[in-house]
Amino acid sequence: MKTKLFSYNYENTVIHNLSGLIKFICFLLLTFATMYTYDIRVTLGMLVFSVIILRISRIKFSQIKVMLIYVLIFILINAIFTFFFAPEHGVTLYGTRHPLLKLWGKFSLTQEQLLYQVTLAFKYLSVVPLGIIFLLTTNPSEFASSVSAVGVPYKASFAISLTLRYFPDILRVYNDISQAQQARGLEMSIKAKMKERVKNSLMIIIPLIFSTLERIEVVTNAMDLRGFGKEKRRTWYCKQKPRPADFYALGVSLVVTLAVAAVAAFLNHGRYFNPFI
Repeated sequence: MKTKLFSYNYENTVIHNLSGLIKFICFLLLTFATMYTYDIRVTLGMLVFSVIILRISRIKFSQIKVMLIYVLIFILINAIFTFFFAPEHGVTLYGTRHPLLKLWGKFSLTQEQLLYQVTLAFKYLSVVPLGIIFLLTTNPSEFASSVSAVGVPYKASFAISLTLRYFPDILRVYNDISQAQQARGLEMSIKAKMKERVKNSLMIIIPLIFSTLERIEVVTNAMDLRGFGKEKRRTWYCKQKPRPADFYALGVSLVVTLAVAAVAAFLNHGRYFNPFI
């Protein structure tokens, strides 16, 4: 499962067949729309929209299970620290104070703080599916050729392609090293103490670093032997021209972004939805 975390897997879906550049632009537009607003109604709508697109992409739960666990842990930790360091931030934003629950000392949970933190959590949950869709449905070579076609230097485009391809390779090598070390008796399960697990993890990270450096050297030498960078332009093995579906997807993303901006400007008169006034 870990080896599939960032890997591209082709499926015959509308999302997979979109241009990589168009998917990237749509990802930026929808991410901006989600992060711009603090209206929980809009945020929930974006979350539903993201999940629908995720379902259309036919991405299996096994591919994103580990990522979702990490995201949920991050959201939980972020919520705890946000409340610990700024328990009255919601009161400052909304300008009112409605106590909900007295905790300890100066800490008390207010409706304003609860609304702010729940909205923030839904914002993160809305963005994650968009990033998953982009990573798991975009062919790195096709994305690099699309980026190069709009004027980005092909060296930078090729670096982007190598980066996207390298994520699953790193995870695969890490998994191989971890299994090999555990077969030699290295304890990495929850049975071991935390101090021992951290110490044993170094036995995996150090070989992973040296393996990564070796792979980088191999790829660099191969590119040098083939004369990479000698010419000002290059052709691409995987190149896709814009299709009607690309323009439809871009149009939908623009409409959604403009709709979110319109709600903020004309209904909420700002980024925040305030139900307390």
